Amino acid sequence: MAPVDLTPRQPRKAYGGDAGAYYEWSPADLPMLGVASIGAAKLSLAAGGLSLPSYSDSSKVAYVLEGTGTCGIVLPEATKEKVLAVKEGDALALPFGVVTWWHNGPAAPTQLTVLFLGDTSKGHRPGQFTNFQLTGASGIFTGFSTEFVSRAWDLPEANAAALVSSQPASGIVRASSPLPAPSAQDREGVALNCLEAPLDVDIPGGGRVVVLNTANLPLVREVGLGADLVRIDAHSMCSPGFSCDSAYQVTYIVRGSGRVQVVGPDGVRVLETRVEGGFLFIVPRFHVVSKIADASGMEWFSIITTPNPIFSHLAGKTSVWKAISAEVLQASFNTTPEMEKLFRSKRLDSEIFFAPPSN
Repeated sequence: MAPVDLTPRQPRKAYGGDAGAYYEWSPADLPMLGVASIGAAKLSLAAGGLSLPSYSDSSKVAYVLEGTGTCGIVLPEATKEKVLAVKEGDALALPFGVVTWWHNGPAAPTQLTVLFLGDTSKGHRPGQFTNFQLTGASGIFTGFSTEFVSRAWDLPEANAAALVSSQPASGIVRASSPLPAPSAQDREGVALNCLEAPLDVDIPGGGRVVVLNTANLPLVREVGLGADLVRIDAHSMCSPGFSCDSAYQVTYIVRGSGRVQVVGPDGVRVLETRVEGGFLFIVPRFHVVSKIADASGMEWFSIITTPNPIFSHLAGKTSVWKAISAEVLQASFNTTPEMEKLFRSKRLDSEIFFAPPSN
């Protein structure tokens, strides 16, 4: 089997205009999306921009990369929408069948940019989201006859035809009237701000991690995905490790830059590259990945294709090497007792992230 290209990619613009744009990664550019049945897209709204109500064929995690705004969510069988204020660092779990809309305020000083990562295994196109617009030029009801729309909405046919055709734009528009005010109560159990949440890992001079799972964001269970936000400091290293529950890891570089290496079966280095903000890449199942930040540090948001992921690390005080007996380690490396003791004596206080060596 020919190796799959793991080269990190940026998205391509799918549609949009002055009010904003929708970008997506395609399996044609990033083949691992199709292999892993993962979708990835990004929505960017200018001031006043409104992403019209739609639903998707995939469950997703949304992460706000930039700006502040409002998100409307209608859960399946709900009688009332949830209206949330969203800001940079917010993560939202969006299960199957959820209808959403997004809005950037008319006086917003920055764009509202949202990343979407999700599972497309039950979707129309493995590796790519299919979104269904409820209104607009490509809305669902433009496909129904006027008779069907009239009967469904209990409107005269003339009114039904006028309503369906009244929005000539598609996907993203500028809102011309005020939208609902957000409710703090509506955020509960739906959104978590990763920049404000308690840290799951905090290593001075190394890095910090916030993990999204069923404990702090219950809807993650319905989505079937875990996620984390990782920030490592200048020249710090993220320990070589792998997902030990057969999960794919999908990583979007939020800001900063650094180097990435991925190693697969037979000790083959399948990826060695430099990444920076805006790039996305996927680590295949059971492959070992490690990253080293440049002087700017590096921040990334990842999803893992299981709601409560477990990682095994191959360096640091929690690595498998600290658990393996001295005799087995010495025999495995075919080394001396002295070298085994030197190896085991290192990284006794460091886990997951390693600060740069001091000069």
